[in-house]
Formats: sequence, structure tokens, C-alpha cells
Amino acid sequence: MEAALNLINGRWKGVILYHLLTDGTTRFNELHRRLPGSTPRLLTKQLRELEEDGFIHREIYPVVPPKVEYSLTEEGRTIGPLLLQLRDWGHGWLRRRGLTTLANDVGAEARDVDTADDGNLANAA
Repeated sequence: MEAALNLINGRWKGVILYHLLTDGTTRFNELHRRLPGSTPRLLTKQLRELEEDGFIHREIYPVVPPKVEYSLTEEGRTIGPLLLQLRDWGHGWLRRRGLTTLANDVGAEARDVDTADDGNLANAA
């Protein structure tokens, strides 16, 4: 248990791994946008630690401006089922307490806008 928790211990490591699992290969700036509240310095540190531990692969392209992409390694994919279970458990924990996350709130607002737009389209037709 200690080994497993030490490997993913860090403010953003689990979330980084989750996004790479669900979104696939991702560039640094996209990861940074998905982690509101993270700093580029902290994100870089956590990515380097995950790379050192063999969870992620960093691909650097020799272009200007520099392009760097991150993806899960085979080892990183082995933690996928655990991350998905943690996500599901977290959703249930929030639901049981009547709480939501910022991502859920933003998603609900987007669905409300889509629904309103659909209604406007129906009225216009």
C-alpha cells in the first residue's frame, strides 16, 4: 500500500494520470488547462516524477516553438482501472453529500445552454 500511494502521492499526479488515460496523448498546455489551480512549475515537477517512475512518456519534437507531448506508458496504463474506480467512488461520495465539482457545474451550465439552444431552434422551425 505504501509503495502504491507513494508513487501517486502528489497534488496533481492522480489527475494527470487520469487525463492521460481518458484523453490520450496530451500537450503540456492542455494538461495545464485541465488542472485549474496548478502552476506550470508544479505541473512540470509532477510530470517529471511520473516520468522517472515509468508512468508516462515525454515526447519532445524538434520544432519552434517547442512541442512536448505526454502519454501513458504500459506501466501507466496498468493503474487505469484503479483510477476509474477512484473516479466512480469520488462521484458517489460527492453525490451522497449533495456536492458537485467545478467540472460538473461547468458541464451542467453547458448542457443548460445546449438545451436552451435546442428549444430556440425548435421554436424557430
